[in-house]
Amino acid sequence: MAMSLKPCLLSAAIDFGTTYSGYGFSFRNEYEKDSCKISTNVWNAGSRGLVSLKAPTCALFDPQKRFHSFGYEAEEKYADLAADNEADGWYFFRRFKMTLYDKMSLKRNFELEAGDGRPLSAMLVFSSCLKYLVDHLFKTCQDRISGIKRTDLRWVLTVPAIWNDAAKQFMREAAEKADIPGDQLLIALEPEAASIFCQHLPLELVSGTEGGFKPFQLGSKYLVLDAGGGTIDITVHQVMDDRALRELHRASGGDWGGTKVDNAFTDLLTDIVGNDVMREVDKKDKSDLMDLFREFEVKKRTFKTDMKGKINMKVPIALAEICKEKRGKEIKDIIASKAKYKNRISWIGDKLRIEHDVATDLFQESCSAIVEHLKSLFSHADVQDVTTILMVGGYSESPILQDFVKTNFKQKRIIIPADPGLVVLKGAVVFGHNPDSITERICRYTYGMDVLVPFIHDKHPLENLYITDQGEEQCSDVFFKFAEIGDPVRTGQPQYEGTHHPANLNQDSGTFPIYASTENDPEYVTDKSCIHLGTLSIDLKETVGNDRPVFVRICMSGTEIEVKAKEVNTGNAVSATFDFLD
Repeated sequence: MAMSLKPCLLSAAIDFGTTYSGYGFSFRNEYEKDSCKISTNVWNAGSRGLVSLKAPTCALFDPQKRFHSFGYEAEEKYADLAADNEADGWYFFRRFKMTLYDKMSLKRNFELEAGDGRPLSAMLVFSSCLKYLVDHLFKTCQDRISGIKRTDLRWVLTVPAIWNDAAKQFMREAAEKADIPGDQLLIALEPEAASIFCQHLPLELVSGTEGGFKPFQLGSKYLVLDAGGGTIDITVHQVMDDRALRELHRASGGDWGGTKVDNAFTDLLTDIVGNDVMREVDKKDKSDLMDLFREFEVKKRTFKTDMKGKINMKVPIALAEICKEKRGKEIKDIIASKAKYKNRISWIGDKLRIEHDVATDLFQESCSAIVEHLKSLFSHADVQDVTTILMVGGYSESPILQDFVKTNFKQKRIIIPADPGLVVLKGAVVFGHNPDSITERICRYTYGMDVLVPFIHDKHPLENLYITDQGEEQCSDVFFKFAEIGDPVRTGQPQYEGTHHPANLNQDSGTFPIYASTENDPEYVTDKSCIHLGTLSIDLKETVGNDRPVFVRICMSGTEIEVKAKEVNTGNAVSATFDFLD
């Protein structure tokens, strides 16, 4: 993809996150003078007077399923509707990005559930949010330079490196529905974008580089820990010539991001007052409940393992009133009746007072999962000699997460750039200017296609016997490998090149089911380790003659899988596409 892109006047990136989203851009002439000079937007929370460099990933649709608003505006409008008992029929979505996580099979037309459980097309929700950000960004650019055209932009959309090909394709199609032309769009992997940007930062803006330590010298190796709201995304890089990077170990991670801490806080409140009370408060006092969780979202970034005293959280009055109504007890009495909260949590007025150890316990599940995964990674031969951990992403701002990592990896140097929550976004802008920043990646799976081979009676199972129109005996369901798990793949170099002949004379298309496996050498696509990813389709309508061989070239070294095909007899290009969405 990168090799076929036209030069751009401006690189524009959208970081579509689980909890927060934002955009950034830089003009080519600015980038050439100062690669770190990147413009971002400041979002205003309206009546709450907050400002931030990202907006909450929230969307609101009216009862006619029309997009209404995004971010803080969506939150406030929905809270107002709820306060006036007018929210019925409206669709409110938040933190829905995680619906794309860890799904090897993904349908193009799957649906999301709104806050009240009613379904709406996921493609509509994602594309509407992206279109809002696209239009907002383009208007900002127009305000900067009159006469700029959409064709002047190269768009970059960030996705987690641990996402599979179906999720990446879903985001690409959503972006194209949001009026981003496919030939102007790049998909950037989040930890890669962060790694790219950190190489451009002055060392004084990177914590952990004291004493003259230079983490991005030629040949240096480091692990990138991208801790976001939803996922923890980890990759390992080595610096090559001209600041290009190569991946040393395939991307890995899990759903242990900052929202795990938010969920733990919600579980704490629910354990005190009960599910029914929380649901009633959400229904009757949605605005104040949103404020509570927003306050916690901000405050949790300041929690420290060595903090003293109590943490105060202003809780909606409705929580106390509804709890008293349903339980017949004051919240303070309920807390006092539970031994595990004695002298650790108290309720005074409209404030919940939490001892510091209770607050740090909220991080335990998330941080422990991250540390255990890192320990497992460092046991691999290709990661053992990596001595530096680069922490990026919004969750990396948490002193508690930082302390967990530092305590458990005392022999490693931990480096953290300024504003780690913006590093992925800014790196995506840099990636748009220089898409060839990554020279080599590692395959996350063994990839192959379902092919026919000549049937051998003493080798192949009889149930796989297939007889062609010409009477030839073929074996079906054979896994034809073109990339192996753990293999290094060079950017721009094909992982498969081969010639394919249509099995039947009147065949007007060729389709090859594509599979992924966690094994190195699966034999058949029906093996337990194999998962059907999608289909490679080759259009044969324009090919001529009885003998119509087609040359196919598959490249898996980019952020997306690419395929090109041509008719061998004529040299004419043949349409070939991957479809990973059912």
